[in-house]
Amino acid sequence: MITALHIKNIGIIDDINVDLNQGLNVLTGETGAGKTLIIDSLEIISGGRFSKEMIRKGETNSFIELCMYEPENENSIDGNIIVSREISTTGKNMCKINGRMVTVAELKEFMSQFIEIHGQNKNQDLLDNKNHLKCLDEFIGNEVKKLKSKYIEKYNKYNEIKEELKQNYGDDKERERKLDLLKYQIQEIEQAQLKENEEQDLEEKRKIMQNSEKITQNLSEADSAISESGIDSISIAIKSLEKIENIEEKYEKMASNLKSLYYELQEISRDLSSYNEEIYFDEEERNETEERLNLIYSLKRKYGNSIKEILEYKQEIEEEVKHIENLDEYNNKLKKELENVKQQMDELAEQMHKIRTLEAEKLSKNINKELSDLEMKNAKVNIHVNYNNNNFYKNGKDEVEFYISTNVGEDEKELAKIASGGEISRIMLAIKKVLADTDKTPVLIFDEIDTGISGNAANMVAEKLSDISKNHQILCISHLPSIAAMADYNYFISKKVVQERTNTNIKLLNEEEIVKEIARISSGQINDITIKYASELRNKKVS
Repeated sequence: MITALHIKNIGIIDDINVDLNQGLNVLTGETGAGKTLIIDSLEIISGGRFSKEMIRKGETNSFIELCMYEPENENSIDGNIIVSREISTTGKNMCKINGRMVTVAELKEFMSQFIEIHGQNKNQDLLDNKNHLKCLDEFIGNEVKKLKSKYIEKYNKYNEIKEELKQNYGDDKERERKLDLLKYQIQEIEQAQLKENEEQDLEEKRKIMQNSEKITQNLSEADSAISESGIDSISIAIKSLEKIENIEEKYEKMASNLKSLYYELQEISRDLSSYNEEIYFDEEERNETEERLNLIYSLKRKYGNSIKEILEYKQEIEEEVKHIENLDEYNNKLKKELENVKQQMDELAEQMHKIRTLEAEKLSKNINKELSDLEMKNAKVNIHVNYNNNNFYKNGKDEVEFYISTNVGEDEKELAKIASGGEISRIMLAIKKVLADTDKTPVLIFDEIDTGISGNAANMVAEKLSDISKNHQILCISHLPSIAAMADYNYFISKKVVQERTNTNIKLLNEEEIVKEIARISSGQINDITIKYASELRNKKVS
């Protein structure tokens, strides 16, 4: 349950703290004093939407914090859980659970265990047909719980086997598709006949092709320079030195060196001529080189960053093909196990369907009885339990949805299509009353559930809220004296102007103040007559 609530800078709320109690907590007060802002704040701290326009004028942030006493919850510290949410005008959103920062989504999921908010526009859980099966199963209790536990165990096994078959290409179409793809890839790589250093050699060849004209010109110039000037000049020099080489040894040595240079230049000249002859490429050869490189680049984009990686990938997929082709025996074993699990799931699902169908009739009757008490005598709830033979769901094969006809002679409609917020609130209250003993949500919040009702209907709403509060903490905003009179704790919400700013105040009333407040909301005046009426209403609660 919520033990304490702190709200700061929400609308006209400046800074308030309130201690809350187990049982029926009723909030009454002046129109526009901030009652709904308190419910809005509880919705925000539960992960609901927040608009920056809700931040108090002149302030930069809003802050909401609450403490819950939940001794059996694993997240509690000494039985307490402290949750806070701070939102600034800059859009910064800080949520914490016991001091640990969480996202808004995490906060919403966490708080959904503890708080349900119902009101004119806050009955989304009731309207969402995804929650209708949960309501029915809560009503049924252990009989379906045991079957569902067995079914979920099989359901998890069913999904595990399906996933393993998927990984093992146990689906015949998927298996053939994968094999076709892998074999195509192997064939494509094999047909390319790749060699590990081929790409580098081809790129060097293409570079020469692209620069062939420049290379030929410069090789020719170098060859001409050596042949026409260098070799002839050295030849003349050698002949001159030969004429004096007998005179002194150094001339002979120089002549010998020149001869070595002469022969070396002749070799270089022959090489230059040879290189020049190699430079010629015809158009066909150029095209073949480009096509080959394009093929290699294409394979690299698909299978690896280098020829080495492509060849390694080919080896891997060859092994995978062998693996897939040898999986038949194991997959057949898995498929038999899957069929066995499906058969067991079908049996459990059918048992649950029979129970749910019978119990749905009982739940419908119980809800309709409660609706009759709430002055909706012509309203009829009919819970549909449809068995979907083609699909396995997490909780069986049933699709459960609440339908209702609000008037005699009208066709029944999905609960979500009811237009009246007051009707939805009373239907929700009827359902909560029927499920009070099995509903595990500890805190139920009702925002003006009494809208559009009076007289006996109001008295019945008050009684049912009191009954539900025996198993839940109830927070309820009300304008009706009969509901205020049934409260275990009454809070008065007021507003006052301080330094030209409107501030909300909240006060826990004593018994004398409770009677006066019941008198006030019963007629708008506090006098002997209204006090007597209020006392009589209050005495019914005490008795």
